[in-house]
Amino acid sequence: MGMIGDVHAGCHQKDPLAELVAVCDVVKEKADKAAEKYGIKAYTSLREMLSNEQLDVIDVTTGGYENGSWHYEPAMEALEAGKHVLVEKPLSNRIEEAREMVEKAARKKVYLGCNLNHYFTPPAERAMQYIQDGQIGEQVYCLHKMGFNGGEYLFSPNMGDRARKFQYFHTKAFLTHPFSVMRHFCGDITHVQAFFDKPGFRKSARQLLLSINSIHVRFASGGIGYLISHRGDAMYGLGGWWSFELAGTKGTLCIENAIEKLTYWGAPKKGTGTPAPEVMNTGIKDFGETMPRRIHAFLEDVQSGMHPENIRASGRDALAALEYTFAAMESCEEGGALVRPNPLPPVHGDPINMK
Repeated sequence: MGMIGDVHAGCHQKDPLAELVAVCDVVKEKADKAAEKYGIKAYTSLREMLSNEQLDVIDVTTGGYENGSWHYEPAMEALEAGKHVLVEKPLSNRIEEAREMVEKAARKKVYLGCNLNHYFTPPAERAMQYIQDGQIGEQVYCLHKMGFNGGEYLFSPNMGDRARKFQYFHTKAFLTHPFSVMRHFCGDITHVQAFFDKPGFRKSARQLLLSINSIHVRFASGGIGYLISHRGDAMYGLGGWWSFELAGTKGTLCIENAIEKLTYWGAPKKGTGTPAPEVMNTGIKDFGETMPRRIHAFLEDVQSGMHPENIRASGRDALAALEYTFAAMESCEEGGALVRPNPLPPVHGDPINMK
């Protein structure tokens, strides 16, 4: 029940598809404070909560080293109890644990979702419609940048132990989001090449953190992509801290700041010239609006009773992003060598609704 846990709890309490009944934190003061705020019960043990409450969904918002090391145990315990589970990103900070979580959910035939909230937005939905309507055509490239604005004037050498002792803290904590967005629009990634670094002011402070991630990828479709992410080492330019551009043979689109704006440029046609761009401004400036949208989608999927493989932003989807992240780290350690990510677990399909 830290900051993210509080956000998730608020989303569940306000959502018409959910009834928030209990919170759990091993730090009793945090659990009690949240329980008082939401008017519900508090627990310091998940086992105790599972034994005393009739629960459908467990939402795992624990943190940990590299923002993911405390996800595995509560998620596996909830899955073993036959509960549907939503996990904050990254699925885990260890790829072996993430694979186990996905395998466990499949074996128990329950829903495992991840908070891949960046594409649960009106611009992303409209962008996908452009793709499905054939207005992008054959995908040629995508460019994605995501990170924090900053620079050396704002730099502070002080970092907590959960970040200070890990050179891949930013990589593991952050890249699930951009990789999940790229895969959402462009499909599976088959090849990864990466170069990581950090600016001089971090080197002078003797920080282990590799804060700049530059990653080149190839998609199964044949298209190529580029991802740049850094942790407040510079200011981002056009498009702000979050922008995704996808170009194809029939048109190009760009989403700015995830939830704020979408622009589409149609390819020119003979005799008609270049059409005027189509612009969608949502009027939404609060990135936090992505959270209730994503959580509501998970609740919809659970309530609908769909096949577990078909839920949006599934554990398998989150595992894919993590496989790409670990492939990028391997490439970096091999001096930018080309790496093929580990294959994902197969999709078996739903025999009841197979067409």
